[in-house]
Amino acid sequence: MRQALHEFEISTRGQGFYEVTGRVEAWVAEQGIERGLLTLFLRHTSASLLIQENIDVDVQHDLQDFFKQLVPEDNRLYRHTAEGEDDQPAHIRTALTQTHLAIPVHNERLLLGRYQGVFLFEHRTAPKSRYLALHLIGE
Repeated sequence: MRQALHEFEISTRGQGFYEVTGRVEAWVAEQGIERGLLTLFLRHTSASLLIQENIDVDVQHDLQDFFKQLVPEDNRLYRHTAEGEDDQPAHIRTALTQTHLAIPVHNERLLLGRYQGVFLFEHRTAPKSRYLALHLIGE
């Protein structure tokens, strides 16, 4: 059994989806681990990770619109408002999604479905630097 650990930075331009599938796949392929399990962990509380369709960008736009309706950016609704109207809603959106993913690896490749991609889902309106930890275990 072997393990590999890596971290990379993702620069966002504000709210939205940022696909990281290619970067993750490239790193996995470099490790020489034929089969195993990849864990991705986003080290933040106001952004999240999703596996989502990566063909039609309307899917991402609809998801973003849905979360804006579900969790409005309105300081009158929240106690935690020190960092702006998007701060507490960003924490709630993260709580409703996830900050980690587990993806099987086979033949040194992610076992994603045909239309699946790995995305960072940025919930804050200002540009941010986000850090994604990757841990691969297998043989």
